[in-house]
Amino acid sequence: MDQIIKGSQSLTFANAPYLISAASVTGSKEAEGPLGKLFDMTSEDDLFGAQTWEEAESTMQKEACVLALGKAHVAAEEVRYLFGGDLLRQGIATSMGVEGLQIPIFGLYGACSTSGEALALAAMSAAAGYGEYMLAVTSSHFGSAEKEFRFPLGYASQRPLSAHWTVTGSGAFLVRSAGTKAGSSARSAQNTAESHVRIAGVTVGKIVDYGLKDSQNMGACMAPAAMDTIVQNFEDMDRTERDYDRIITGDLGYVGQSILFDLVRGKGYDIRERHLDCGMTIFDQQTQDTHAGGSGCGCAAVTLASFVLPKIEKGEWKRVLFVPTGALMSTVSFNEGASVPGIAHGIVLEHC
Repeated sequence: MDQIIKGSQSLTFANAPYLISAASVTGSKEAEGPLGKLFDMTSEDDLFGAQTWEEAESTMQKEACVLALGKAHVAAEEVRYLFGGDLLRQGIATSMGVEGLQIPIFGLYGACSTSGEALALAAMSAAAGYGEYMLAVTSSHFGSAEKEFRFPLGYASQRPLSAHWTVTGSGAFLVRSAGTKAGSSARSAQNTAESHVRIAGVTVGKIVDYGLKDSQNMGACMAPAAMDTIVQNFEDMDRTERDYDRIITGDLGYVGQSILFDLVRGKGYDIRERHLDCGMTIFDQQTQDTHAGGSGCGCAAVTLASFVLPKIEKGEWKRVLFVPTGALMSTVSFNEGASVPGIAHGIVLEHC
C-alpha cells in the first residue's frame, strides 16, 4: 500500500511523490519586499495587461502553471489532473486561468489554505497511482479580494492594524509519482532523479471555530486551526517540534503568530525557535504598509515556491512542516454576522 494511515488525520507515503518544479508570479508590492528577487515573474502593472483585477488573477495562474511545466520540461497533456482554487466566487480566477491548458481539473476552496489542500490531493493522487503528473495551483489578488470581501479600492476605507494585506500572486507546483513505471519516458526518469524534494506525508485539517467574528483580524481567526493541525501532526506522526527544521504557517501574521505560540504551548509544545510565517516573510513590516502581514491564497504559495523549496532542495532544511491557513468566510456569512472558522492543512516536505 502506497498510502499509510497515521493517527486520525494523517497519511504517509511508502513511495513518496516528488515535487519536481514550482513557479511564482507576483505583483509590484511583492516585488519590492524581501523575497522580490526570488520570484520567477513580477509585474509593475498589477493588472498584468488585463482589463480587470479578476482577469489579472487568471493571467497570473496561467503564467505560473506554464512556468512550472516549462521548468520540468513537461507538456500540459502529460498532466493527469490539476488541483486549483482561489478566493473569488465560484473559483472564477482558476477556471478562467487554466482553461487554455485543457487539463482535467478539480476546483478547490480552502481560502488561504488552498495551496496545502491542492498539494495534499495532488500527492495523494500521485502516490495512489492515478497518474504520473499532478499540477497544483492557487492565487490571490489584492484588488479582486478587496472588492469582494471588503470595499472597492476607491472607497479608501481605513484598515485596522490587525488587518492583513492580500498578496497579489500565484504559485504552481508539479508533483510526480515516485519511480519510473513501465512505459514512462526517459525524460520522466530524469525529472525524478533531479528532484530533491518529496512530499512525505499530509495532515488534513479540520474546521476549527473559536467564535471570532472580526474579519479584519484573520490571524486570530486562523491561529486555532493552525494549532490544531500542527499538534495533530505531532500526535499522528509520533513527533515533536524538534523533528522539523521549520514549521511554516501560511499567513497568520504578527497577531496570529503570538496567539499560535500561546495555543501550542498550552498543548505542551514550543515551536517559537522553528516557526516561520509566510505572511511575515513576504513583506517588510518596517518599510511596507501591510499592518499585520500578508495573506491570501498566493501568500503561502509564492513563499513556498520561491523561498522554502530552494532551501529544502539544497538540504539546508531536511524536513519542513508546511501549514497554510485559511479563514472560511464569505461575503454572505460576514454580512449575516456569522463567526469566521479557520482551517489548516499540513504538508510534510523532506529533502531526499
